[in-house]
Amino acid sequence: MLPLSGRRALVCGSTQGIGKASAIAIAEAGASVVLLARNPDQLRMVRESLPSPAGASHEFLSADFSDPAVVRATVRGYLGEHPPFHILVNNTGGPPAGPVLDATDEAFRAAFSMHLLANHALVQLLVPGMRAEKYGRIVNIVSTSVREPIKGLGVSNTIRAAVAGWAKTLSKEVAADGITVNNILPGATRTARLESLVNARVKATGASPSTIEQAMMADIPMGRFADPSELGAVVAFLVSPAAGYLTGVSLPVDGGRLASI
Repeated sequence: MLPLSGRRALVCGSTQGIGKASAIAIAEAGASVVLLARNPDQLRMVRESLPSPAGASHEFLSADFSDPAVVRATVRGYLGEHPPFHILVNNTGGPPAGPVLDATDEAFRAAFSMHLLANHALVQLLVPGMRAEKYGRIVNIVSTSVREPIKGLGVSNTIRAAVAGWAKTLSKEVAADGITVNNILPGATRTARLESLVNARVKATGASPSTIEQAMMADIPMGRFADPSELGAVVAFLVSPAAGYLTGVSLPVDGGRLASI
């Protein structure tokens, strides 16, 4: 039997890159996946790409994470007519790049709402069902910036650190219920987010994209960027029964870039 056969997963946020790869990996392990993001057309395409090796069916819900109240209402309505979820993957993109000194109050509020408050709304809705099912896995796709701030990502560094602190606190509160809460800290991964960061550096320095990428890879011991599927595989492990004694961890998946654990 596949390790996630019979399990239900809510995969939230970006429908590209790591989010899509995570949904595919979880579906390959046998789970039924419900996607939650704001673009119905992209959601439909991703849903149609998901495998169903155990005959599981996949669905999607549309909501904008800039409004946690809408996210909460959307998922509450769905849960009123469907079984509980065993798995939650939070993977909201952004925030935009820029120095922290230039960040506005609104930029911090928007990022805090989209990342931490939306995550929190989902957890409050899903944890009761996880407790009833005696199985819960919560994984947050965050950033290596929670360990070492990344230059030019002032708002993101700040908000991602807040999410990591929230997740660690939550992990202790729900551990006795058999619910695990872990963070993945992706390093440089071939996604639209990475492309936007490269383009920003090209614009700022006048260097070519290949020059910028080579400079970034020089800081990675493995000498390359990650493929999203490599992050998806880690997510699939963390939501599996095999990871049942692993909780409260912020796991770097960064090709060895961070100096220490």
